[in-house]
Amino acid sequence: MAKVMGVHETLEVHELLTFKNICLTKSQTMSALVQDQALKDILSQDVTASRQHIQQLQGFLS
Repeated sequence: MAKVMGVHETLEVHELLTFKNICLTKSQTMSALVQDQALKDILSQDVTASRQHIQQLQGFLS
């Protein structure tokens, strides 16, 4: 049985996808500017996680 999302659910996923894209962009940008290695590592982990989350969200829209 195919699962179909409602219009409001689709809009919510689009909002989450937009937010995660902004987070990804910010983490990538800030990692180039920070000096502290621990903070760079945290931002790098966030970039990796954000990419995975974006792929999952895109899967809901496919």
